[in-house]
This record gives sequence, structure tokens and C-alpha cells, in this order.
Amino acid sequence: MSLTMDVVLQRARPVLPVLVIEDIGLALDLAGALRAGGIDVLEVTLRAPRALDALAAIRKEFPDLLVGAGTLIHTEQFLEARDAGAHFAVSPGCTERLAAAAEDSGLPYLPGVMTPSEVLLALEYGYRSLKLFPANGNGSVKMLKSLKGPFTGIRFCPTGGVTPDNLLTFLRLPNVACVGGTWIAPTSLIRARAWDQITQLASEARELAGSLELHS
Repeated sequence: MSLTMDVVLQRARPVLPVLVIEDIGLALDLAGALRAGGIDVLEVTLRAPRALDALAAIRKEFPDLLVGAGTLIHTEQFLEARDAGAHFAVSPGCTERLAAAAEDSGLPYLPGVMTPSEVLLALEYGYRSLKLFPANGNGSVKMLKSLKGPFTGIRFCPTGGVTPDNLLTFLRLPNVACVGGTWIAPTSLIRARAWDQITQLASEARELAGSLELHS
């Protein structure tokens, strides 16, 4: 069965870590720390020069993880990501050319939206799993509540502003599949090789979400 973005988001719940890996030598330790914290879906953003090399290394070492490529803003990046072994692709926005490139690559694609018009555009291209970006606190929570009515069946992954303090507020929304975040593995902790702290942050996020599921 082919992988779909809906399946990726379901498996990622509660959180899809958004990773900026500046030093490829730290990629495997980072992935291992997240895996130890119960995370098995990762997004490696293409903001660092050797991000695709880091992605390929994680794929080889941890075949059980789902590893996606994020911050795809150029059409050629989709084939590059696929060839590096990415399971899925994520963009901060959605354009006709990016949607076409995603289709050509065959990768499950999570395009970014922020307004109802952008949701409609993504729907025209057949996407029903979307990234809400940027997700800035209460304003984004209100937006997601407003989008639920006219966009039945659409699932969102809010990213860019999600923190441990508002994690449950987002996850309680019925149209939120999971959240994306850098706080699970911030650059400062990666540089410090603070793998135990990263594992703890991942575990805490899962425990928070678990308490929500128990009371739902």
C-alpha cells in the first residue's frame, strides 16, 4: 500500500519534529534521541547546506523511521528529496508549480496554507492534509475553528508557533491531526549534543498528548 500524507500525519501524532541539521555528524545521534523519546516521523528542513545528506544518513541508519524533507520552496527540490530517500515533502506554502513538482516526484506532499483562499487552492490540487503556517497562538486556534465548518474532512498540521504551553490547545481541535515544531529539538540543544534533553522533550510531548486521548 502506498504511503499517503494522511497516514504520515496519523503516525506523527502528536508532534512532527521540524529539524534544522547544520552538522551532518550529529544527524544520527539526533534521530536516535528522538526515536528513544517515542518519535518515529521526522521532518528534516532544507535550510542547511547538507540537509539532504543528513536525511539520507538517517534513512539508512533507521529504516523504521518516516523521514520527510521540509521547507521545499523550489520545484527541483522535490526530485532531490525523493532521490535522497525522503518519504514525504513539506512546503511553507502552495503554488501551482510546487503542486505539479510534488505530483511528478510521487512523494506525499504537505503544502502550507494560512487563509481560506489558500485552502481552496490546495483543495483544487487534491490535497486534504495541509500545514497551517505560521500557527501563531490563539489567532491560529480561532482560524482552525473557523475553517472546520466550510472545510469538512480537511486535516491540518499547525506549525510555526506551537509550544509545550499551547500543544494541547491545538491537539484538542478535531481538524488537527498533529502539530509541527522545532521545540522538540531546538538548534541550541542539537549544537550542545544534549540528546537526553531532546529525548525528554519528545517523551513529554507524547505524555501530554496521551493524557488528552485518555480524557477524550
